[in-house]
Amino acid sequence: MTFTGTEDQEITLSQGSAMTLAYRTAHPSTDTIKAEYFGKSILETILNQTGCVGIRVYNGLGSDGKQSNVLVGVDANGNDMVNGVLGDRSVKSPPFSGNANSLNS
Repeated sequence: MTFTGTEDQEITLSQGSAMTLAYRTAHPSTDTIKAEYFGKSILETILNQTGCVGIRVYNGLGSDGKQSNVLVGVDANGNDMVNGVLGDRSVKSPPFSGNANSLNS
């Protein structure tokens, strides 16, 4: 499989709402992480690395056993930039979910 690095990844609010509703329905526990917030600084730090064309998000578990995401830069060949900057320490939702909307309610 050839890495294309496509930029055509935008979806509509309706599509996103359907996807997040399906996830919440499949995982109804109040302990389930619905989302993770990453600030602009870590995203820019990863994206500004020489040769970085995007970010890959890995599912993981934190030391507390809870779901967490790991961010890593990706180069033009589709390879993880594992010797660069990685991100975690996101703000979890819940409890920090922002205002109720069609993506989180």
